Amino acid sequence: MKSSITRIATTTLALILSYSLNPVFAVPQTSHQSVTVAQAKKAADNLIIPGERVGFVTRKTTKQDLVKLYGKSRLIDKTISGPEGIGSFAATQVNLGKERSFLVVWSDKTRTKPLDVRDLGSAWKTPEGLATGTPLSELRKKLGDFKLSGLGWDYGGAIFLETSRLSRYQGKIFFSVDAASNAYEKYPNDYQAVSGDQTLSASNPHWKPLGIHISQIIVVLNPEQ
Repeated sequence: MKSSITRIATTTLALILSYSLNPVFAVPQTSHQSVTVAQAKKAADNLIIPGERVGFVTRKTTKQDLVKLYGKSRLIDKTISGPEGIGSFAATQVNLGKERSFLVVWSDKTRTKPLDVRDLGSAWKTPEGLATGTPLSELRKKLGDFKLSGLGWDYGGAIFLETSRLSRYQGKIFFSVDAASNAYEKYPNDYQAVSGDQTLSASNPHWKPLGIHISQIIVVLNPEQ
């Protein structure tokens, strides 16, 4: 019989896989007023509210809103692949410099309903201060002794929020971690010990020398049944 942690880990990885293909998370719906250009010029707002917004981008933001907010010249439309190369999704890259850029993934080709915001620069932070680049040591302070998947596969480094102090964000935001670029060469034994399709504790000593940090944040805005 699987342990409760194993069951949680298996469920989380299944949800991550199904999210881009057929999102199933239930996030409470709230109303938001339209964002104006004047509001956008305040742009010191680099706050992520999981399930609600990334700065001025909310679940009601359209491609045309992005044009008004940031200017057409800063936007690049593209198509991205789903997990394991299955399916494809319309997306819009918002180029605001290395630290503030992000990618909006849309529910369909009309680009009128965002599924999520991802590829966030390091300026974007949750209320707890979590951002791309946040090191494992800081993650443990914020999340406790959480669980995560092994490195080096399609869902490598996925954090299981269900077992953390931020379990209230489950289904509203995804965090993934990765090692420093030279970690495998410098610490091959440690790297291999935390690689592959397995569930590990954040306190596992093999993580320590690898320079583990948040490498991807996905903020869910419009989960669909």
